[in-house]
Amino acid sequence: SVEDKMRTWMIAITLAGAASLGVAAIAQMPATPPGKPDTSLITGGTYAVDPGHTQVFFRYNHMGFSNNMGLISQPTGTLTLDPKAPEKANVSISFPVANLHTGIAKLDEHLMKPDFFDSAKFPTATFQSTSVKVDGETADIIGKLTIKGVTKDVTLHAKLVGPGRNEFMKKDTIGFDAEAEIKRSDFNMGYAVPLVGDDISLKITTAFEK
Repeated sequence: SVEDKMRTWMIAITLAGAASLGVAAIAQMPATPPGKPDTSLITGGTYAVDPGHTQVFFRYNHMGFSNNMGLISQPTGTLTLDPKAPEKANVSISFPVANLHTGIAKLDEHLMKPDFFDSAKFPTATFQSTSVKVDGETADIIGKLTIKGVTKDVTLHAKLVGPGRNEFMKKDTIGFDAEAEIKRSDFNMGYAVPLVGDDISLKITTAFEK
């Protein structure tokens, strides 16, 4: 029918337009990533956590058989820095405990119970820096980690991934990787130690947008 033909033409025109826009967008993409491990590209000011590109991976030993892993995602927080005085940088991060996932539904459910995070009573984990020691593109970020209402001193060994201008978002952006080691029993989560390891390895990747 005429209506069917018109509908087919409209769909074809729409798809063609979308395809041409996609080609145009690809043509406008930069040839190289805008972020580079170059400290001269860092601009001072206050940055907000990019929750879509900030994650904490954790690993622990299970009964001597395996090293299991999990992920915490979508935090909030800020970074304040001055490239002329990087040692004065300040980092504040808050992670919703409910955003912790191992990919194993029953384990995730247990981790929210009082044996572990007791998320109903303590819904967030936080890190607040107290001092920063900078050495070129690396830094030790010393701060207070609070989990389950318990606060302990923790050092994050951080490395600059890259600052630069994200033209897609129209924002100056900076990213870091970091590592740390903690003991879960220090935060009143000693359930099943030593059968399930007490030592927790943390690997962090984080991006901040100005």
